[in-house]
Amino acid sequence: MYSSFIPPRQVRIGDAAAFVGTTPRAIRHYHEIGLLPEPERGGDGRRRYGYEDMIRLLWIRKTADAGIALDDIRDAFADTASAGADSDHDIAGVLERLEETLVAQEAELRRQRTAVRRMRTEGSRMGLLSDLVTSRLTSLPEGSVRRADLDSLLVTERIFGPLGAALQATRFIALATHSDLREESDRVDAAEEALDDTVAVDDPRVAQVAAERHAFEEVLQAVIEDSDLAQSDDALLDSWDASHPATADEGEGEAGRSSGRGQGSMSAFEATGKMPYDFSPARIRCMELAGEIAAHESPA
Repeated sequence: MYSSFIPPRQVRIGDAAAFVGTTPRAIRHYHEIGLLPEPERGGDGRRRYGYEDMIRLLWIRKTADAGIALDDIRDAFADTASAGADSDHDIAGVLERLEETLVAQEAELRRQRTAVRRMRTEGSRMGLLSDLVTSRLTSLPEGSVRRADLDSLLVTERIFGPLGAALQATRFIALATHSDLREESDRVDAAEEALDDTVAVDDPRVAQVAAERHAFEEVLQAVIEDSDLAQSDDALLDSWDASHPATADEGEGEAGRSSGRGQGSMSAFEATGKMPYDFSPARIRCMELAGEIAAHESPA
């Protein structure tokens, strides 16, 4: 007697997973993320998969095996469906969009590799800074720029962008190339750090250290002005203005240069409430007094 095999019109999730070479759990995940529409359930409450479902599953498995992220596969299918492609062009549309995704991912990987290579070349901490900043520091003797200096530049770049940090780098260049300035800077820094929570805000030492800070900053600025560092700053500003012309909203001069802040940067006011500094009230008062002295001595 002749017998023939009649394939089922629909199969359960276990049979679908076995045929495709995946697991029921994976197929359920496809449903959850919208990659595969969930089929109707049979009278027993279980999912049933037909021919078109199996074709979709095979495509998902093939593209996933090629290293394409499931979210990208889902978006490619969605874009093709929204474009109204007919059945003859569905696959071509999916593959075209997947290739576009891969091109974008390759570009991002190149960017990441370049960043990592640069960090390794410059050193892990200096490599975290932008090229604009590190280009001003690379000619200095090894070890002359301290970790605390680089940390300060990293914070400045986060708030004011590459231009602000590159200008602040002038300070650390002067300290790195003038041992007497570095020594005095260390002394004043230590005096400020000594203004801890045991020191009252009206303690005479607070005003004394504020005066010492102001005097040091005056000497440091004079050294910068008398060297070629001031000219370097001017050249840096001119170069920045030429390559980053101010928009109408930004205006001219220093306001326009605020565009040097990178994407995701913030204003100094915003940063004040978000960046923690473990300063005592006495030290904060010292900083305020130093600012008041500077403002009082500035020409009207």
